[in-house]
Parts: sequence; structure tokens; C-alpha cells
Amino acid sequence: MRHEMDLAGSITFDCEFDLEADRLREECGVFGIYGHPEAAAITALGLHALQHRGQEAAGIVSFDGKRFHSERRLGLVGDGFSDRAIIERLKGESAIGHVRYSTTGETILRNVQPLFAELSGGGFAVAHNGNLTNGLSLRRQLISGGAIYQSTSDTEVILHLVAQSRRGKFADRFIDALKQLEGAYSFVGLTNKKLIGARDPLGIRPLVLGELDGHFILASETCALDIIGARFVRDIENGEVVIITDDGIESIKPFPKMAARPCIFEYIYFARPDSVVHGRPVYDVRKAMGAQLSHEAGIDADVVIPVPDSGVPAALGYAQAAGIPYELGIIRNHYVGRTFIQPTQSVRELGVRMKHSANRSVVQGKRIILIDDSIVRGTTSVKIVQMMRDAGAKEVHFRISSPPITHPDYYGIDTPEKNKLLAATHSLEEMRQFIGCDTLAFLSVDGIYKAMGHEKRDAAQPQFTDHCFTGDYPTPLTDQIGEGAKQQLSMLAEVG
Repeated sequence: MRHEMDLAGSITFDCEFDLEADRLREECGVFGIYGHPEAAAITALGLHALQHRGQEAAGIVSFDGKRFHSERRLGLVGDGFSDRAIIERLKGESAIGHVRYSTTGETILRNVQPLFAELSGGGFAVAHNGNLTNGLSLRRQLISGGAIYQSTSDTEVILHLVAQSRRGKFADRFIDALKQLEGAYSFVGLTNKKLIGARDPLGIRPLVLGELDGHFILASETCALDIIGARFVRDIENGEVVIITDDGIESIKPFPKMAARPCIFEYIYFARPDSVVHGRPVYDVRKAMGAQLSHEAGIDADVVIPVPDSGVPAALGYAQAAGIPYELGIIRNHYVGRTFIQPTQSVRELGVRMKHSANRSVVQGKRIILIDDSIVRGTTSVKIVQMMRDAGAKEVHFRISSPPITHPDYYGIDTPEKNKLLAATHSLEEMRQFIGCDTLAFLSVDGIYKAMGHEKRDAAQPQFTDHCFTGDYPTPLTDQIGEGAKQQLSMLAEVG
């Protein structure tokens, strides 16, 4: 489907009609457990709960007291780890796992995490959620010094830095490596004696500590603890390294103390609604964002409709605050995989209707308010609005429960370049015309902070990492300086 807009700074898009085609892509999810007799099976269950954070690949590494065992698969956790024989091959009482959506490196088996290497002190497996903003620069330095890379993932940097560290104890070598990293990360690592967790100094990416039958667990979100019946203990703090052994848990804080700035998109989109992130139930926060949006951009209408599934909590909050009925005007079929690629456009669009369809009885003749969590390129929004028009909507008012995305992300979210972000190249009115709605409004930056329990954004010391809305990047962007990100990525492909 081609959509063009004849306005200054316009973008031409080619896309299929797929409501999932223009979404922000999740980063990754990590999980680890120490000392449990069913470590691999529990890790697989934990990864199931974290599947929303990455659907390209999954992997588990276990340790049985003598040997490490690794199983990595492309595709979903259920596709790769439902066979009991696979779980039985992952012997041992400690394991770490990873679900992946690639933000650096290709979707090939050698990039699937956890990555593993035999180091001088023994084996070391590591899994990473986030993105290193100096990962490519470090890679160049390491390769020029003789390092031999096996993947094109930035995660492999940590293996080489640990291997090259001159420190004696493994924990010191790991911390030595962390101090050379820039960007956002939550790591889980496994050696022959310990399970390790680490968060970047600003705590951009999440990591929590849990406990099951006396055994400690590390996971990206609390929903992974819930699925296995584990108890939430606490969040791993920003800049904290935890080391779990037979003797218990040790906390090390090797970085200068800094105020935490967790990624605000965990609350807007990435985290599962039933997770609790830094003490805030994600579902409640999203409802509060919708309510705040109603206060800022209310309009008279007949019905509030969410864009499934991410817009549901915000739409509930909006409807309750506005006193307008909430209805499911778009029905999603959860049992359909990829849209069939057929030889003609008309048949392709029929295939898409297997995924999402308008609930005509709710929409026809109504003034509707559509609620979505964000707009990226805008191509999805065009199709959603047209779907509502085709179903007989009298008016379509689009409301977004986050501010306009005007800057790309470099911390583990797969966003387009700035010139492909609709809000970065178009005025609000131009965006409204492009999308085809009657009115368009976004939640303000201060409004999203109010929904998070703050009076407003503290410009001197922002409480969250919100660069996609403000351009305020909280760490150096080493790989984006000089040659530019495009050439850096091109070099990565050549090296890989």
C-alpha cells in the first residue's frame, strides 16, 4: 500500500496493511536462576512470560557442576523449548535465558543469546537487555587488538572485555569491563560458581530480584516471577552488581552514585501490564496516562475505542475520566500468525483482516475517540483511521497516550532514523492530515510525568529517560559521533 502526502518535509511510505507493522519493537528479556534442580524448565517458563520483549529468538545456557549446556533457537520460546528432550539436555541447577529482538546484529543463530565463551578462569555465559552506545567503537578497538568475534551483537563486547581484564577475581574483571561501557544494559551472567546481575548506572533497563523455594532469580520483569510462583524481593538498583553464590547474595556498587533515570517506555509500551516496574503497577500507570490525556485533550464523542492491545489500559483510563462509554471497536485475532503473502494487493489486504477487523456495530454512525500509545512513522495510524471510516464512523478523533516521538532511540528500542519519525518532520496539523483523522492530540511531556506521580518534568534532573520526546540523551552517544550511525552500522555488517 502506498501512501503519499504532498506537504513540506513529507515522507512517502510503502507498507502492507498490518497494525503491527509500525510499532516500536521491544528490546530483549533476560532471566536467571541459581541452585534450583529444575533450573532450565523454570528458565523456559520465565522466558515465556517475557516473550513480549522479543520474538525473534530465544536461548538458555545451564551449568551442571562440570559442564555448560547451551540451546539456542530462532523463533518463539514455545517453538524452541516446548520439547521435554530439549529441557532435559540443559542439565544443572543454574541457568540463564534470553528472548531477543535485535537492535544490533542480524537475526541469525550465532547472534542468539546467551553468548558463551571459555575464559582463563572457566566458562562464562551472558545475556543482555539494552544497547551499548559505544559498542561499535569498542568492537573496533578489540578487533584491532586481536580479538576474534563470533557474532555481530554488541553483547559480545562484554565477553572480550572480561577476557582481557588484568584483574584477579572474576567479579573484579566483570566490573572492570562494565566501567568501559556506555549506554543502557541489564546483564545476567553465569559462571561455574555464580549467577551475576548488573544494571547500568542510570538504571535505564529494568532488572528485578526474586526468590523461589530459597533460590534467587534475576529477571527483566516481575511477570516472569509471577508465572513460576516466585516472590518479588526488590529491584536491582541502578549501577548495582549482584553476585549470587552458594553463600547467598552480595551487592556491589562500583559506580559513583547517580539519580536513577529508568526508561519511560517501559511504562508506556514495553513492560507487560501485569508487571510492577520500580514500585509502579504498569497497568495503573497506563490508565493514569489515559486519564491525564482526557484532561488535556478531551472532546465530545460517543465512544472510546482502544487500538489493541497496547492502547487498552489508556483507553479505559480516558473513558472513565471523560465519562464516555468504552467499547472494543477493533477486534484482534490472537490465533493468526504471519499474514499470507499473496500475489495481489487485494488478496494481501484480505489476509490482514484475519488479524484485525472493525467491530461495525460499535463504530457505525458514532463519533469515536481512538486511543493508541504512540505514533512512529504513522503508517499504522493511517490504516486504523481508514478502518474506522470504512466501518461507518461519523467522526474519528485520535488521541495518543504519550508525547510525539521526535528523536530516535539508541538504548535498545528499535526506532527509525529521525527523518522517518512522523512527528520529527511534520507539524501537528500535517500529521492530522496525513493520518486522516478529524482531530489529533498527544499527551504532553509534563502530562506523562503527572501520570507517573510527579508534578512535572524536572528539566534540571529528569526523573526518567525520555529522549525520544525531548532529545535529552542521558549518556554519551559515542557511536553516533563523527562518521554517523549509518556508517557505523555499515561497518558492523562488514565486520560481521
